[in-house]
Amino acid sequence: MGPVALLTVVVLAVFVGFEVVSKVTSKLHTPLMSGANAIHGIILVGAIIVAGQASDPWVLGIALLAVVLATVNLVGGFVVTDRMLEMFGAHKRARTPAPTGTATAGTATAGGTAGAGHPGDGSAGGGVAGEGR
Repeated sequence: MGPVALLTVVVLAVFVGFEVVSKVTSKLHTPLMSGANAIHGIILVGAIIVAGQASDPWVLGIALLAVVLATVNLVGGFVVTDRMLEMFGAHKRARTPAPTGTATAGTATAGGTAGAGHPGDGSAGGGVAGEGR
């Protein structure tokens, strides 16, 4: 293939990739990133293989540059995926109820203050802890 044909293939691949990724819903972006990270790992392995078999210094230089760029791309993909997972995980953690069985003001503690009421709310106690009037 000539250089014009190769450039045409690259341009078409960019347009097709943009159209496919832009149609993905927000819930599927994290799995899409995971799939992209897997592909970037394969690219990194290929760059390492080419660098190991390079006989010309120019090919070795370009292959080592490809290894560095593929490594940066792979690590960056994992960082972005981790941030996306943290973003989705924050909503799940906020919805979980508080743990039960902890001693708070107005509950029975070692000092025997069951039903003592909360300071400043006007309750004098005399009932079960947490019972409203």
